[in-house]
Amino acid sequence: MRSSTLHALLAKATTLTEALPWIKRTWGRVVVIKYGGSAMTDPALRASVAEDIVLMKLVGVNPVVVHGGGPDITKYMERLGMPIEFWQGLRVTDDAAMEVVKMVLVGKNNKELVSEINTHGRLAVGLAGDDANLIRAKQLDPRLGRVGEVTGIDTTVVVNLIEDGFIPVIASVGSGIDGGSYNINADLVAGELALALNAEKVIFLTDVDGLYADFEDKDSLISALSLEAAEAMIANDQLASGMIPKVSACTRALRGGVERAHILNGVIAHSLLLEVFTDAGVGTMITHEGSLGLADDATYVAYEGEVTL
Repeated sequence: MRSSTLHALLAKATTLTEALPWIKRTWGRVVVIKYGGSAMTDPALRASVAEDIVLMKLVGVNPVVVHGGGPDITKYMERLGMPIEFWQGLRVTDDAAMEVVKMVLVGKNNKELVSEINTHGRLAVGLAGDDANLIRAKQLDPRLGRVGEVTGIDTTVVVNLIEDGFIPVIASVGSGIDGGSYNINADLVAGELALALNAEKVIFLTDVDGLYADFEDKDSLISALSLEAAEAMIANDQLASGMIPKVSACTRALRGGVERAHILNGVIAHSLLLEVFTDAGVGTMITHEGSLGLADDATYVAYEGEVTL
């Protein structure tokens, strides 16, 4: 066997060995994955994410996927000549817009992702948050119309699917007491669902590598962040608007008992596997202490400075 071939095989074996303690830690546990951004709209990236999710399932992890679909919603509203308006970063959603939201999230995005996962076997089942009253919601602000905030999670249908060996794939809409549906930020849904399911971790796939100490300096990626430091970033207005719901969802989930939260770039092929099953990871991990390591005595430096995004 040529030395180059042997070297490549040994590298693969090392990677598998490195993944073993992480697989043991997450085996049988729930991992909530918020899926969106370019990784959702690019067919090749969507296939890569689906492969990662399937592999997680096959090694004993219980992935639960939550997704939005903002760019597709905007595209279809433009095609229909509908007005598009945002207020404080949220889409103003009247009754007509809500019909498009459900059509895109439930009828298109959800089914595409379920089909992608199911190319690997009988694995995924699609849900909307208003199925079986999974996500209960109320109006966030009258100025936003049918934009909601989560008031309750009934995990019965999700737990049943997990116990039957399926991967739940959930569109981020919820049901209100008025019988109507609400458009809900998918980041916040993922955090609430992770909390309700007592997940081991919640992962947010986005279009940037994670949180930076200085966004202009790509060498300043923060690999590990403590819960208190993350909360301070929110309180001190140190986050760009797009990161606020993600970090807020992370901190709420951790305060509720979730052990780890990750923010990583879904544009990097197989970033899910790199973050979940390797020592170094590829994004930003938020834990109670800010530790990078698996062992209790792992060496780490918790970031406590300012973050610019």
